Order: sequence, then structure tokens, then C-alpha cells
Amino acid sequence: MKYLDILNKNLKQSAQKLSLRSNSIFQQDNDLKYTAEIVKLWLLYNCKMQSPTPPQSPDLKGIENLWYEFETSVQKHNIRNKEYLKTATRRMGKITPEITQTLVHSAPCRLEAVLKAKGYAAKY
Repeated sequence: MKYLDILNKNLKQSAQKLSLRSNSIFQQDNDLKYTAEIVKLWLLYNCKMQSPTPPQSPDLKGIENLWYEFETSVQKHNIRNKEYLKTATRRMGKITPEITQTLVHSAPCRLEAVLKAKGYAAKY
């Protein structure tokens, strides 16, 4: 499925499900699939408010921290076959509310670090 198809089929429905207001700002990073001209054109007509992303913008999504933990776990356990990988993946599926809550609560610190770095990559 192409990114434009995903936007077409899901963006408006997701905004409605999340009860986002019409003045909500749509933001994405600078991945090539997000910056293709056809995607920019679609967003121009379908998203009233977009937030520009600087070229070297840091990734502030909490999910990145979870991926890091997962990758570290996989490397630490020296997973070499599909069965061990399935076990590690099942463990990852048991993320506790405390872990996600910690990620949410760490957002202000991440934002502050980015502001201090004037929008460039920051250690947090």
C-alpha cells in the first residue's frame, strides 16, 4: 500500500475517531515518501494546517524509545532464529501501561532539549 493510499483511507477517519478539531495541525517527518510532490499536493487540498519540519529535525515520537528497547533486547539475547524472535516479539507486546506512561511523561523533557538545541538533534 502506498503512503498516499494510507492518507486517503485513514487520515480523516482517524481525526474523527480521535475527536480532533479542524484547527489540529498535521505533522510528519522528512522521509522521502512523505515529501513526494503528489503527497504535498494531496495534503495541500486535504489538510488545512500543516507544520513544516526542518531538515535535521529530531524524532520526538515516544514509539522510537520503545523500538530502541526492543532492538536492544533482541541484540542482548543474541536472537538467531525465528522462534526466539517470536518470543521476543511477544514480550514486546506486553508493554505495561507504566512504560507508556513514562514515555508520555518524558515528552516535555524531550521538547525542552530540542528547544535548547534550537530544533536540531538533541540528547534526551
